[in-house]
Amino acid sequence: MRIRAFRPADRRAYQALREKLWPDCSDKDNDSWFARDDATTFLAERPDGSLCGFVEVGSRPYAEDCESSPVGYIEGWWVDADMRKRGVGRALIEAAEQWARSKGYTEMASDALIDNSVSHASHKALGFEEVERLVMFRKPL
Repeated sequence: MRIRAFRPADRRAYQALREKLWPDCSDKDNDSWFARDDATTFLAERPDGSLCGFVEVGSRPYAEDCESSPVGYIEGWWVDADMRKRGVGRALIEAAEQWARSKGYTEMASDALIDNSVSHASHKALGFEEVERLVMFRKPL
């Protein structure tokens, strides 16, 4: 397994991974992500060179319970089921943390859906602490 930065030639395979995490996302969503100068993507490769995971890390001016600003923020994190519990997720987060340190950030934040217990456990195993739970509402007018 190898962790490396996204390259334009990865776009189709990367989009396939993103759709596993966010089934309704489109490739056009990537355009705004790649246009950011305060964000990057790291990919995990299997030994055969195929992609098996990603982390999208960027900057946010604020994150719940963080004391600094800006903070590094994990915007998306995925590892294929067959590659979990092999250190892939940890290696992706370590790459994201190194990127954040290189920007001078002293804190990293993230989020997960309230019912995503796998993500909660993964975050905690990597040293994140839960700071808040939130239920979002909407009402059409």
